[in-house]
Amino acid sequence: MSDKPYRLTDPGTDADPVLVEIVEGYLASVEMEVETAIARTSRSPMIRDAHDFRAGIHDRHLRKLTGRSYSALVHPVARDFPLATMRPGDVFFHNDVYLSEGGIGHLPDLCVTVPVFHDAGDGPEVVAFVQAFGHHDDIGGAVPGSMPSHARSVFEEGLMVPPIRLWDQGVPNEAALRIMTRNSRMPESLAADLDAECSACLMGARRLGELFDRYGRKQVEAAFDALLDKTTQTYRREILAKIPDGTYVWEDYAEHDGVEEPKLHRQRITLTKVPETDPAGPKLIIDFTGTGPQAKGPINHCGDYADGNFLAKWLAPILRNLADTPERMAELDVNEGVVPLLEMRFPEKGTLLTPVFPAPTNARTFVILRLLGVLAGAVAKAVDGNMPADQETIRYTGVYGEDLDGQPYLMREVLGGGSGGRYYADGEDTIHVVPDSRNLPSEFSESRFPFVVESLGLAVDSGGPGRYRGGLGYDKRIRMLKDASFMSIADRSILACWGVKGGKAGRPFDVTIDPGGPNERTVDALADDEPVRAGEVIRIRTTGGGGWGDPLERPHEEVVRDVRWGKVSLDGARRDYGVVLTGTPEEPVLDAAATEALRQQMRGARPAERPFFDRGPGYARLAGGATAAELDWV
Repeated sequence: MSDKPYRLTDPGTDADPVLVEIVEGYLASVEMEVETAIARTSRSPMIRDAHDFRAGIHDRHLRKLTGRSYSALVHPVARDFPLATMRPGDVFFHNDVYLSEGGIGHLPDLCVTVPVFHDAGDGPEVVAFVQAFGHHDDIGGAVPGSMPSHARSVFEEGLMVPPIRLWDQGVPNEAALRIMTRNSRMPESLAADLDAECSACLMGARRLGELFDRYGRKQVEAAFDALLDKTTQTYRREILAKIPDGTYVWEDYAEHDGVEEPKLHRQRITLTKVPETDPAGPKLIIDFTGTGPQAKGPINHCGDYADGNFLAKWLAPILRNLADTPERMAELDVNEGVVPLLEMRFPEKGTLLTPVFPAPTNARTFVILRLLGVLAGAVAKAVDGNMPADQETIRYTGVYGEDLDGQPYLMREVLGGGSGGRYYADGEDTIHVVPDSRNLPSEFSESRFPFVVESLGLAVDSGGPGRYRGGLGYDKRIRMLKDASFMSIADRSILACWGVKGGKAGRPFDVTIDPGGPNERTVDALADDEPVRAGEVIRIRTTGGGGWGDPLERPHEEVVRDVRWGKVSLDGARRDYGVVLTGTPEEPVLDAAATEALRQQMRGARPAERPFFDRGPGYARLAGGATAAELDWV
């Protein structure tokens, strides 16, 4: 089957506009019902509480119809199991990164796919798919959680399962389930989560089948085509039109791979806007040539499959920032309709985005999150900076060991960070890249795991200074009640989230054990088993977003407000914004004259020429003393 999306109906087929609206709402409702069912019936904290999973609905040509969030791909299932061989009640499963056509990034992401059937009189035929994939507690491998930070091959990362028929016409494959749970350190949670996902997708398939039964296949498929056509036309008219014709190049870096010493692992995008007058236009060419070589450690991502279909839909949400208003941006879905507008070009095999099996991939978030920022930076060059500054909004931290009853436990959490300042507003605090995901509730954590959450708040001064400040990261502190091991899979501990158009970089990720105590120590952002003794505190500070615009242009009253709200310290107000305050953080008092004098002094001390992007002080450490890359200038 072709990887390129194509229509279900003949060009020019009319779709009832009222039915198109009904179908669009119905698809969104089914997707939400599937996700709600998974959240309510799963068992692991990562799925049930942190909500690190996604559902998606696809048509029989494998095109993603829903656009609230990214999802995996149906391509590998259809590749290995022709649609004509599928039967009602079938459930397909896979997590093999290299056999997922780019839809699965690391082995803990387990994917369930259920075909939807409609019988028009000649027997049931596949008309669509309901799919869910989520990050599970443990699928084997070298360390608890199946994300060994120092892995050198995918064989260290856990059990690999190519697409299989996990349920055959409603009958579960108990042997396959036993193999998977036998390889997991958390077999009960794994079994319960898989059962929740299979049952929810089967329910979603029934709901979707009812849509076809009610309106008929021809009418529903015409509505599917109309929905995707609308997305294509909307992005062409409202988004691509904002980008001037031309070519724009930028790059950013992951800082370490867990095996070699920290260095710049380059990801580069050459963005070309093909004009409307060109027979191939208008469209965007996203060329990853110049991306650095495949890493020895687990930060690689298999992006060059299915013509980059997954990456196209992963990156497209960045383009929504070009919408006329924030409200309009929130209305724009990212479904398969964006794919015809984005041509993805990849370098030869052997790079961070084109790794060769069995290169490890469990920390591939370092690369795919960075690519969001690289695309934003390239677009920012094209539109005079009117894009958000950088953000790093996912990382994994956790502890494991034996609880107070001597039973093994594993606690992992996906903590977000601050988003970048925008040309019209500050960044948001503690956001998560996965929609609806969240930190674990403190009450739940304390009741299940042997630690106390002493505080959970905002990391003061973490947001990048700017006319519009970057959002703040988390400041979380837990005190262990029993000896344990700490784990972390995180980037941006050296290279901060960049600021743009005069804005400054945010503060990087940081973990300190026993802060202020006799055994105070900083933990590397890639750690598998850092010992923590009972009574010691683990302090986690996540990244702040980059700032947008000159921080010396930020109005005094906004800085005073930030200090009063506990987002900026008194020292930070002076150091980063040139605002002189007396009094207390709760009741700061502005010294207007001293502020103007200090701001004049700070402006005079600046170099005449400054780069368009600010990477923060950590860049020089990895770049031989250079404070900016060649591509940071415009």
